[in-house]
Amino acid sequence: MDDPEPKSARSVKNLNPVDHYLHGSWEALGAGAPILVALAQLCSQAMVDHPAANAQTAEGLSPEALAILVAARNRGVIEIKAVNTAFDPAARMLAVYVELSDTQTIAFRDPGDPEVTVSFLEGFRQLCRAGLVMHHIHRDFSLTHLGFRVARDIDSEKVQPWLDKGTEFGLHD
Repeated sequence: MDDPEPKSARSVKNLNPVDHYLHGSWEALGAGAPILVALAQLCSQAMVDHPAANAQTAEGLSPEALAILVAARNRGVIEIKAVNTAFDPAARMLAVYVELSDTQTIAFRDPGDPEVTVSFLEGFRQLCRAGLVMHHIHRDFSLTHLGFRVARDIDSEKVQPWLDKGTEFGLHD
């Protein structure tokens, strides 16, 4: 005989450990944690494998990586973040944001062309692997001492077409 009353959903107060894990995992996925953790690990590994004493140049880095370095060379502050409230999936993707000054930021994202967003994320990955970027907390990264030195040696005119792919905005935009 069928039960005439539908079973009610479990209360949030009565979650079992698996439910807590899944909820935490879902929240972490929504914040881009797997990619952020992978990038942080690359940065950490580079600190061990490539001490700052090793001379490093921009040779072999993609134009997107070079553009990120040029954009970051004054302040060195980089954030990897998503806009999870955007309607369009391509606009929600993780992207590289660089502080140009204390009031200006450039976002390397293009919702109309997701390949641009992904290419800059790949460029950022290259910077992590090369020891030119370090992870701080959550989505916050910066250039390393070596990263600043390498960034200042790059001719910004050579990467201007890639810098132009970014969107600049101020604190109140």
